[in-house]
Amino acid sequence: MSEALSPSVGLGVLHLFVKPRDEVDPQAVVAAVKRAEGDGDQVVPVALLGHKADAAFMVLSDDVVRLRRFQTDVQAAGLEVVDSYVSLTELSEYAQGLPPERNQARLHPELPPDGKRAWCFYPMSKRRNVGANWFTLPYDERKALMYEHGASGRTFAGRVVQVVTGSTGLDDFEWGVTLFAVHPDDLKEVVYTMRFDEASALYGEFGAFYTGFVTTADELAPVLTAR
Repeated sequence: MSEALSPSVGLGVLHLFVKPRDEVDPQAVVAAVKRAEGDGDQVVPVALLGHKADAAFMVLSDDVVRLRRFQTDVQAAGLEVVDSYVSLTELSEYAQGLPPERNQARLHPELPPDGKRAWCFYPMSKRRNVGANWFTLPYDERKALMYEHGASGRTFAGRVVQVVTGSTGLDDFEWGVTLFAVHPDDLKEVVYTMRFDEASALYGEFGAFYTGFVTTADELAPVLTAR
């Protein structure tokens, strides 16, 4: 698997949700993270809350083969992948005309953002229900609804950074949404507020939520070994 496989635009994104097996080697997990970072990839380790998983890794790379290698490395270190999500950074069709620096931030985000340790991930799609089929709406109407949705999100500037990645044809939903926030209640407030927008209230479908806090690979080791 040595030959690179890269998106023509943007980065590959892999979310891994893991639990330790009995034979987990925390130092091998740290080594997997450092190997990926040494290759120029971004790795965001997260300590998770709740029963669904103990930790998460959000990995961004210009080579999906390296994403697969990272997955292999953490599994070999004794972590069981209990859930995952595959996506790509992208520019929305409704974001035409944005300044180049904003396009760059969407296609090549620098993560994690400073001062925002609270973390949340969820996948979402747009509905295709009778009477509420997003994909039968005219483009201009969809664009207006997304502008309203974006305006709600911008009221949280400085408190929340949202990273939306595309997964149509790659995973079960159409987008993955990763939130970084100053406080845990910022996550709750932004999701609650934006669900009142018509684009979400009528047309949004959501998957499972994972919540925790950004940490380092070294600091994550006690989470992976505690029994």
